[in-house]
Amino acid sequence: MDRLRASGHRVYAPTLDGCAERHHLVRPGITVATHAQEVAQLLFYEDLTQVVLVGTSSGGMVICKAAELARDRIARLVFIDALALMSGEKVGDIVKRVAANETTAITTGPARADAEKRLFADLDSGTRAWALARYTPHPVAALEAPVELGSFWNQAWPAIVIRCRRAMNPPETHQRRTADRLKAVWHELDTGHYPMLSQPDELARLLLAPLS
Repeated sequence: MDRLRASGHRVYAPTLDGCAERHHLVRPGITVATHAQEVAQLLFYEDLTQVVLVGTSSGGMVICKAAELARDRIARLVFIDALALMSGEKVGDIVKRVAANETTAITTGPARADAEKRLFADLDSGTRAWALARYTPHPVAALEAPVELGSFWNQAWPAIVIRCRRAMNPPETHQRRTADRLKAVWHELDTGHYPMLSQPDELARLLLAPLS
């Protein structure tokens, strides 16, 4: 965010319902659709236009639905090692986990040990500890329920897909499908699943680069 703001951009990084500092609000009924509605409402109430909407990991599903809800406000979509599902697909159709998620009635996500050893494996020790201290499980329906989209895949969207080579998921085949269907610009980073933590300079350069 600091790097993008230093280049003159307004940057928002909203915490979605039931996550991070809003984890105490987690409850049944939080879905990709409700998360997307939050994002679309932010764009409306802040009266934002020409928006570069960025999603990483499961956030890719959220930006697909949010873009559909706020079509006239979107300039570009960016998928960073992200899921972009067809309507009716579930994350489990795409992601093959090496270890089972820890799941309760209202949350799901990799165990902390799995996050430390796999998801955050390429981070330096200080950054890894920082991330683990802020790690919260995800609202279960937002990761496990089928995605519901309307016209998203029937529309043209200026888009970028950034694959992180050291991450197992989402698979390259899934990310290639996203890029092919959207005719997106393709980039790769030689890093793990969270390049905003491992390679922030390189990621910022890709976000700031013109489409080509």
